Amino acid sequence: MNKKPSTNTSTCHSERSRRISVTNQKQNLVILVSGSGSNLQRIIDCIGSGEIPNAQISLVVADRNCFALERASNHFINHILIPRGENFSDELQKIIPKNTDLIVLAGFLSILEPDFCETFKGKIINIHPALLPKFGGKGMWGNRVHKAVIEAGETESGATVHFVTSGIDEGEIILQGKVSLDKNETPETLSEKIHKIEHDIFPKVIAKVINKQ
Repeated sequence: MNKKPSTNTSTCHSERSRRISVTNQKQNLVILVSGSGSNLQRIIDCIGSGEIPNAQISLVVADRNCFALERASNHFINHILIPRGENFSDELQKIIPKNTDLIVLAGFLSILEPDFCETFKGKIINIHPALLPKFGGKGMWGNRVHKAVIEAGETESGATVHFVTSGIDEGEIILQGKVSLDKNETPETLSEKIHKIEHDIFPKVIAKVINKQ
């Protein structure tokens, strides 16, 4: 008579638990900031609501004193100030947690060194307040971008989320959102429009990248 193969239930349960643990493991984000932190706040809110699933912010890093650090503190998120300068990228690399899945530049104004970008290739994203490849590059940030867009006679602008490389604003574009310019547009009114676009597309890209959708 043939014996039925034995089943080790404890092993099966252990394997099932391991699979569930891996499935539910949260992806670790490091957020780099320089300003008020409105995009940081949006990311925090979207993680809380589940719009960005399976994620947690392990560290917020600022390159100057800014309100974004207070936002991190208010949500009990680890945060640190590394003064901007020649050694910023080296100091940043020393404190990046080893289990970091994605580095997010959210209104971050310093330029990361090529070696840093290469070390974390494919793991750094940035949001830029224009429709790249137009109006990108060194010195193009904030209202400088919006002023240039208006002076160039553009009829539309927007925001771009892209991977970060050693070339400033030259990385692969992931997603863009567009807005139309009014006849009496100012850098300030355009900035308000762009912020709404940023808050819409940034969480979508983060969710897509960390969940490999």
